[in-house]
Amino acid sequence: MNAMFEGYTGSAGSAYDEMFDGDELRPPYQRMRSSLHELSVPELAGRVEALQAGYLDQGVTFDIGGEERAFPLDILPRVIEMETWSTIERGVQQRVRALEAFLADVYDAGNCFLDGVIPREVVATSSHYHRQAAGVRPPNGVRVHVSGIDLIRDNDGEFRVLEDNVRVPSGVSYVMTNRRAISSALPETFAEHRIRPVAGYPQRLLHALRAAAPAGVTDPTVVVLTPGVYNGAYFEHALLARTMGVELVEGRDLECRRGRIMMRTTSGLEQVHVIYRRVDDEFLDPVHFRGDSMLGCPGLIDAARAGNVTLANAVGNGVADDKSSTPT
Repeated sequence: MNAMFEGYTGSAGSAYDEMFDGDELRPPYQRMRSSLHELSVPELAGRVEALQAGYLDQGVTFDIGGEERAFPLDILPRVIEMETWSTIERGVQQRVRALEAFLADVYDAGNCFLDGVIPREVVATSSHYHRQAAGVRPPNGVRVHVSGIDLIRDNDGEFRVLEDNVRVPSGVSYVMTNRRAISSALPETFAEHRIRPVAGYPQRLLHALRAAAPAGVTDPTVVVLTPGVYNGAYFEHALLARTMGVELVEGRDLECRRGRIMMRTTSGLEQVHVIYRRVDDEFLDPVHFRGDSMLGCPGLIDAARAGNVTLANAVGNGVADDKSSTPT
């Protein structure tokens, strides 16, 4: 391990160094010392090469300018102690509840405008505020079924929120595949730590989506709506649909009949109750948004307004993560 970091001078400038405090390893990384100490630099380099090759073979890629590249992954994991993680977890939960309350208010009562907390024009002029969502009350009052809260460390090592994403968050597939890949590349390190699992995420997501079904539906049909194979996050859409055991559909697989969303199947039409959509608001429904969109389903917004289908996440959520209107 000493040879691995020979000549290392720490983070550039005043940035917080995750692993070292001066010349000393920080406490969360002390337990990694023994396992890494047994690895030579050439052996570690070989594991890095195998890791990247495995990612390409499995199709764990992302698109940059039409070129598929393996997802970049540092073989040395970031270690966050349980006490620190528990604080982050409580803080993120509190933040999402605040975002939920903000969205519920701006699309309904508007008390934040009446009380002078935020000017109405700040919200009304946001490109992510959609009047089509006004007055729509989703089941259980949940608009943010999935959130992406981006965290950074400041120069003192404190975690801070860089930005929120409550529209169409993506990236969890890389969390799951990264964990699996690193556990295979560094089994010695994983054996020495008690690590919170992430493999159960798809089933937790499915449970949340089923709980969001319209009132009176006891056995809801859930689907994942994708823009298609040419979308940069298609790998994730397919992975989540497969691991949740639900259908992966495109807009052309759906149609609206009498205010209900139906899915075309080999045995006929089947009603859909919850749509985990990975399509941006503007492309969801050509009747209400972009008339040239081929990615959504005409009538989808009307079906949601009628309470016959739940969209996860809800339409119009972007006003809560717009930099000009995010509440603090």
